[in-house]
Formats: sequence, structure tokens, C-alpha cells
Amino acid sequence: MKTKLLLAIAVVAAYCGSVTAQSDGDYAAPRTDYGQPDLQGVWNFSSSTPMQRPERFGEQEFLTSEQVQEQIERQARVTALADAREAELVVDPEPPPAGSTPRGYNTFWIEMGTLGDNVRTSHIVYPLNGRLPEAVEGNPAIAGGLGPDITGDRPVRFIVGGIGKDGPEDRGTSERCLVGFNAGPPFQPSLYNNNMQIIQHKDSFVIMTEMIHDARIVPLVDRAELSDDIRLWSGDSIGYWEGDTMVVKTKNFNGMQSGFQSRGTNYDMVLTEKFNRVSYDIVNYEFTIEDPSTYTDKITAVVPMSKVAGQIYEYACHEGNYGMINTLRGARFEERAATEDSN
Repeated sequence: MKTKLLLAIAVVAAYCGSVTAQSDGDYAAPRTDYGQPDLQGVWNFSSSTPMQRPERFGEQEFLTSEQVQEQIERQARVTALADAREAELVVDPEPPPAGSTPRGYNTFWIEMGTLGDNVRTSHIVYPLNGRLPEAVEGNPAIAGGLGPDITGDRPVRFIVGGIGKDGPEDRGTSERCLVGFNAGPPFQPSLYNNNMQIIQHKDSFVIMTEMIHDARIVPLVDRAELSDDIRLWSGDSIGYWEGDTMVVKTKNFNGMQSGFQSRGTNYDMVLTEKFNRVSYDIVNYEFTIEDPSTYTDKITAVVPMSKVAGQIYEYACHEGNYGMINTLRGARFEERAATEDSN
């Protein structure tokens, strides 16, 4: 947690530089052997900026230096309280009662803060109030979590949690190791492992995520779009250069995931992502979502990515691994124990 406090303090130092990075057009990205802007490397998109803007900011896109200082002081108070709570934490040697959910992650594991632009009031920049547009009627928000299972039907489209433990189909898509909880597309800052890698070739642009080690191979050549009846977990992507910006347009999602911010499904979603290297260590990542069956307007967000001096290592999660097996085995054990107690 002290790390998070230091990251927050660094915001003041980064304030002027980060605003400049958005407006300074003098930086020229290095070129690959094919003459393309070189975006290759490992990039981190962790952030302490909320996706949606708090209503009190209205259409204010960036924090003032005074507001940044207020945020730092608030973070210091929150950190001190969290340190005090965790110092009193006593490990209970007894297992939790049947049917209850043990504690998930404490703040030691949470990755927040950025090296670059951390002075936005929200990642969403359109609508101009920085908030989600109205949802289409009949598309309520449904999200799982580390708490008790929720009532629902298959297919389970949310990421974490589930609707039961009768089979793997009752668990969230991330628990099943089908898609990472922050791997997108689009990328959204989350608890941890907010890393991705870009690999370039003359005719392809590869976007590899740390979570569930998925690699989207985006062709940069003219080809026909997939027919509407062919649907993929990460959609069908086609890329092209717009000046020094890589633009990736993705459609044909399979509808087996919820839409943006846990509403509806992603079946009709069309996603446009833009990658633009604005400095040696920052790639501005912008995405626009058009999903007329879920939201009444489009959504655009900006998430700066910071360069990582390291590699992405294997995220050893695969469908049917021992984690899922043990989850279901534990449920069967609880059922047997309950039957024995009743007898």
C-alpha cells in the first residue's frame, strides 16, 4: 500500500508532463524495418483513474493541481486506515462456514497508478460528462464478484463469480480461463496484471495480453470481413495505419460475454481501438464502442499505457485446469457433508 501512496504522490510531479504529452506533437516514434511507427514492447495500463467520471466534475476532463493535491491527501488517509486494519488481521485457523465466501485479495495485491496521464477525471471522454450513456431498455447491469453466487441462467457472461457449482458452465468466463478479466477487448484497468505486448510485422499487428495469454493477430492487408454467422470470443479484427496511429476495428463478437461495463451482451458491439505512441514510454490507447443493442450512444475512452522494462510471463490459466476441478470438488464435498449431517 505504501507503493500506491508513492504512486499517488508522483502524480503531482507528472501533472505538467502528462498534460504536455497530450498536446506536444513534436515526438516522432521510431520506425520498424518496414517503416511503420514502432509500438513494440510490453505496456502497462494500470490506473487509479475511474472509468466513469464522478458526477461532481461535470464536463471537467482534467484535475487541477489543487484537486490533485486533495487526491493525494485523501489517498494518504485511506492508506493509513487500510494499514491499520490489516495490521490487526488475525488468520483464522478454522475453515469458513459452508456456503460462505472467504476473503479475496487484500490491497497488497492491487496494482494501481500510472507513470503517465493520471490527472484525468475519468477514462471515458465521450459522452462529454464522462459517464456511460443510457442503456437500452431490457439490458440491466449484471456483474459477478468474489461474494456469494448470484441467481442466473447459463450462459454466464460475467467475468468473476458464478451462478452455482453444478458444472464449469456455472462459473464466470475468467474463472473458466476463457477470457481474462482485464484482457478485453477493449483493455480496462483492473486489479492486477494490467500488461499487454505489441508485436509488429509488415502485414500484421499482434496484441498479446498477459491475462489468459491471448494473442489477437490483426491483419494489415485487405481482406473480406467474416460473414455474420462466424463469431469469435475476441471478435474479428482488421487493422490499418492512420498516420502514425494504428487503428484496429473489431466486430463479430460471439455474444458469450457481457457488453461494456457488464451490460447486455457484446454480440452487436463494434469496437475501434487506436494506438498512438506519444513519447518513448507512453502509448495512448483510445477505444470507441458502438453497441446499439446495449447503449443509446457510443462510448469513447482514453487509457494511457506505460512502457515496461521487462517481459510478459506465462499466465498459467487454461480451460479445465485444477482450479476449476477443485472448485467443483469442494462443492461436492460440501454436499456430502450436508447429507451426512442431516442423517
